[in-house]
Amino acid sequence: MDFGLFFVYLTACGAAAATGALFPTGAWYMSLKKPVWTPPNWMFPVVWMSLYLLMAAAAARAAVVQGAGVGLALWSVQIAFCTLWTPIFFGLKRMKAALVAMAGLWLSVTATMVVFFTLDFWAGLLFLPYVAWVTVAGALNVALVLMNPEEARKPVVSLTGLK
Repeated sequence: MDFGLFFVYLTACGAAAATGALFPTGAWYMSLKKPVWTPPNWMFPVVWMSLYLLMAAAAARAAVVQGAGVGLALWSVQIAFCTLWTPIFFGLKRMKAALVAMAGLWLSVTATMVVFFTLDFWAGLLFLPYVAWVTVAGALNVALVLMNPEEARKPVVSLTGLK
């Protein structure tokens, strides 16, 4: 694996990771009704750090393969959706709008995995945990919308500027 490429892709993952620091879960998220299968809070940063390392490794492996353009373009799309979801959900508190970003994330992660498998078996394999986690995250996003309909309907900010 080309470690220079690995660190370039890991830097892109860092931008997505930064949104977690910029938009922490906070009291709003803690007050939401959650399904019993919600992962514990400590698990999120551990899983995401692991996934970012796997994503960067997968992209670095695929990048050196002839014809990797589509796979790398899809990798770029998925990291963009990954970066977008947190500010929508935790920053704007727009759970339904976050579902749109989540759908784009799931589709682009899955498509990236499929293309990576055609380029390099290990690159595709490195994306399997990501597909699994985004599937769980998407199901959790749906469950939160369904279990908290009053929050899902709330505007971000009222006309008077008060929440």
